[in-house]
Amino acid sequence: MQFKHPEILYALLLLIIPIIVHLFQLRRFQKEEFTNVKFLKTVVMHTRKSSQLKKWLTLLARLGLLACAIIAFAQPFFSNSDSFNTKSETVIYLDNSFSMQAKGKNGTLLNEAIQGIFESIPDTEDLTLFTNNETFKNTTLKSIRNDLITLKYSPTQLNYQATELKGRQLFSEDESTFKNLVLISDFQQQNEPLQFTADSIIKTTLIPLEPNVEQNVSIDSVFISKTTIENIELTVDLSAQGALIDNLSVALYNSDQLVAKSSLSIEDKTSSVFTIPANTTFEGKVTIEESNLSYDNTFYFSIGETDLIKVISINEADDSYLKRIYTNDEFIYSSYDLKDLNYNTLSDQDLIILNELNTIPNALITTLNVFKSKGGSFLIIPSEDSDLNSYNQLFSSLNLPRYSSSLPNDKRITTINFSHPLLENVFDKTVDNFQYPKVSSFYPTVKSVSSASVLQYEDGSSFLTTNKNAFVFTSALNSENSNFKSSPLIVPVLYNIAKQSLQLPELYYSIGKENTIDIKIELQQDDILKLAQKSDTNSGSIIPLQRTYPSKVELTTNNFPDTSGWYSVLNNASEVKQLSYNYNRSESKLNYYNLSLISNVEVKSSIATAINDIKSATNVNELWKWFVIFALAFLLIELLLLKYLK
Repeated sequence: MQFKHPEILYALLLLIIPIIVHLFQLRRFQKEEFTNVKFLKTVVMHTRKSSQLKKWLTLLARLGLLACAIIAFAQPFFSNSDSFNTKSETVIYLDNSFSMQAKGKNGTLLNEAIQGIFESIPDTEDLTLFTNNETFKNTTLKSIRNDLITLKYSPTQLNYQATELKGRQLFSEDESTFKNLVLISDFQQQNEPLQFTADSIIKTTLIPLEPNVEQNVSIDSVFISKTTIENIELTVDLSAQGALIDNLSVALYNSDQLVAKSSLSIEDKTSSVFTIPANTTFEGKVTIEESNLSYDNTFYFSIGETDLIKVISINEADDSYLKRIYTNDEFIYSSYDLKDLNYNTLSDQDLIILNELNTIPNALITTLNVFKSKGGSFLIIPSEDSDLNSYNQLFSSLNLPRYSSSLPNDKRITTINFSHPLLENVFDKTVDNFQYPKVSSFYPTVKSVSSASVLQYEDGSSFLTTNKNAFVFTSALNSENSNFKSSPLIVPVLYNIAKQSLQLPELYYSIGKENTIDIKIELQQDDILKLAQKSDTNSGSIIPLQRTYPSKVELTTNNFPDTSGWYSVLNNASEVKQLSYNYNRSESKLNYYNLSLISNVEVKSSIATAINDIKSATNVNELWKWFVIFALAFLLIELLLLKYLK
């Protein structure tokens, strides 16, 4: 037991005064004479014994009364831990991701968490609080109360490792403080396992919030499944979790005008198909009516005029297979023999193909370097009799692996880099037993850090290598040297090389994912493109990351824009293109971690419990009230002794 005012305890020395008064009888007795002395003596002796007992009990009651009163003024207390004199720091993570829209006992999980914070933490207490997209450092609850009341859901969520790291960084560098990291979330399952670092300085507490019902329906994607001269067939993919839902309404809008509506039943996954006119600009929106999570109930997409990709092939070999791949519905394909080439036409192309040239002229090397520096893409297919000096001269300037002398060995193409962006979404699953194409001769190359292999031979050497927007085969593709033209790989590979040379706007983009869009436009000096949401309630605009080339502008978006909807690409005040953005659907599945299996943390059932435990680790139990009660008890005992003890 310790005291806030130990100097008051010196007053306990005054307790000697009542002891002296009781021990020394300062009162003088008066003598009285009686005839019967024997009887008087007996009475006197009996009275003196009972009087002495009463005096001692009264003395003890008064000593107890005075002692308890003095100790109460000294304010005694007990500490709950050895750290009660240590300064405490509290950092709170409040998850405001879309999964916190799920309904709890008192509204949404986010509102439930905010209310729990208001009820558990005093307004003037120092704390640091951060969410997925905001940080309030070294503040008080009173200062940020309005910010929490108006807190919006974040389209991106920190993974829990990043959350722990950020929380640790928000603590001070003072090693003497007692640090508490509190994570308030629904702890929805992510791609990586949930684990926390063991730390003797920082105590981590998890507060899981549980929804009443784990049920949700989500619009996952919209894509064009079929195209005819007159119509476009749109397929809407939906997924569900929980019990079977009957008569789910799915509506298709063009801007705000209802175009079509369907009703379906869903338990796991299903699709809904709509038909719209072809060759029209369509500002699309698909909606469903579902009450649990609302962020994934609307899906935006845009169908507009599509720019054709310009592809030119410079030939000294047959290019008929290229003509079959680059059809006029998506590409403007032109073909020239090297001797007939007009170099002035190259700057206006999106993709240049060198089709089995024996020698690359110096003028063409210079033109290709300028073309690549302005954002152009090219594909190089060597001949069987390539002039290595001219090829390697070009490769050196473009930081590509150099050719070595041709090897007349049969090689099978056995390895596909499925993770390469060129083959993204081409294969449903990894394929390892396909019919391998082969070559009769090839040019070995030295592996380079700056380049990556898309296709490889059986010995691990590269068949198709790439560095940014340059693609190089190491073997001729003519029928005498290779059967690659007959392989099912040739179409997706060459098609995607051309498609990636100009990143045309897609039906929609996901917020939080890096997106690259090429806008075919020639900007004047100092002009920039802006993104503005097509909404009456949001008249602001953002300037995305952009890179300007002579005939196009490359836009890059990631976390901004951060609101789903239709967006106009503006050049000054005129609309150049329309884009659509949707929230990532990763939080639509309401699956949660089992926190009982997590080590190095404490799990609490409520915010109030967690905050009280943190306070009890550094606060004290004050005992002065108990000593006031004891003093009153001794006073009552004294009164009873004086009144009833005879």
